Amino acid sequence: MSISLPSTGSITIGGKTVHRLGFGAMSLTGPGVWGPPSDRDAAVKVLRRVVELGVNLIDTADSYGPYVSEEIIREALHPYPEDLLIATKAGFVRTGPGQWHAVGRPEYLRQEVEMSLRRLGQDRLDLLQLHRIDPKVPLEDQIGELKALQDEGKIAAIGLSEVSVEELEQARRIAGIVSVQNRYNLTNRFSESVLDHCTEQGIVFIPYSPIAKGALAAPGGPVEHVAKLLGATPAQVSLAWLLARSPVVAPIPGTSSIAHLEENLGASTVTLTAEQVAELS
Repeated sequence: MSISLPSTGSITIGGKTVHRLGFGAMSLTGPGVWGPPSDRDAAVKVLRRVVELGVNLIDTADSYGPYVSEEIIREALHPYPEDLLIATKAGFVRTGPGQWHAVGRPEYLRQEVEMSLRRLGQDRLDLLQLHRIDPKVPLEDQIGELKALQDEGKIAAIGLSEVSVEELEQARRIAGIVSVQNRYNLTNRFSESVLDHCTEQGIVFIPYSPIAKGALAAPGGPVEHVAKLLGATPAQVSLAWLLARSPVVAPIPGTSSIAHLEENLGASTVTLTAEQVAELS
């Protein structure tokens, strides 16, 4: 399959320049992001195909599995290509399917960074994102510990996940923040103000769950209408809209299927007109 990722443009994260269309490795774990995948060999093949197709931004987290996603990434891709950026996350604990708890104690964050380094087989994490802010721990303690780990050379860059503009700015007063990962897509724009702020400040915005579902993507809806006009799929149109939305956006669609992976990356060949962007918006 011919895919020209450079047409999506590139973006710099913590000193590494990557294509804006990345891959989210959450889907490589078991049902509900819990446990191992039903077919580990297939998950390894998906990751290897990701890199073959030119993707050099892979997003994961210690809680995916937990720990499973990071281990599969190492199995599939280590030693890593020089241009590959692996973004991982810490601070959101899984205690069972659907059970998530923010844990931002400095000693815990340090432990998880050390364990992610070991699981991924890295000397330094390219990007460590605080998965959730723990309301029970002062923010300066959480970000301060990540800054200390950065100063020690264990983290190259620091990011945040699911934050408001106010929380982002509070964190930036403690350490340099290069990215924000919030849920955002055509049908969920709760983080619109955060994306606008990131655009103004030149901070990378990594939308998770980037493919639109629901009313806009329903039969007869605007996504399907534009998709038919362009000979594209609704998933490709959803991703193309995100890429057109702001130059700081780096979507990370995830899948456990090579066919869906190739479909998603086909968004790099979809060019929306200004009128189509307006119709979708």
